[in-house]
Amino acid sequence: MEARIAVISEKKLIGNRLAMSLAEDRTKELWQGFMPRRKEIRNPISNDLMSMQVYDGALNFNEFNIATQFEKWAVVEVEDNTKIPEGMESHTLSGGLYAVFVHRGLPSSFPITTQYIFGEWLPNSDYQLDHREHFEIMGNKYRNNDPNSEEEVFIPIKRKNQEK
Repeated sequence: MEARIAVISEKKLIGNRLAMSLAEDRTKELWQGFMPRRKEIRNPISNDLMSMQVYDGALNFNEFNIATQFEKWAVVEVEDNTKIPEGMESHTLSGGLYAVFVHRGLPSSFPITTQYIFGEWLPNSDYQLDHREHFEIMGNKYRNNDPNSEEEVFIPIKRKNQEK
């Protein structure tokens, strides 16, 4: 699995969020609440869907476990986030330097992708994790529960030993 290094610009997003952990995964609930209402968002930039994770503090894998709480968002990128449908929220993604990977396969195989990213690629790279949003873009090659599905995985990074 190859990584592409990219600088991502700030993004305006609208959608829904839920607090969860890996042990109390509410992803299905989040998307079931968002998908029927996504057409209410009037100014999307594309048809791409985004799944975003926001962690309270800097993500430390020595302390991260299945009970670690985080916010997960189901969002779309918009031109302008001033007209927010009732019951939805806006978030401005910070942007910055990201390592981008392509996850191929079923959602159930996603832990294999993340294990590679955080267990092999990141420790052996010139980068370390940065404290910004993690996100996935589910574009035109994404097929829910299809073994041929593809989605892009964006991991916030900075050069090792670089201060924020």
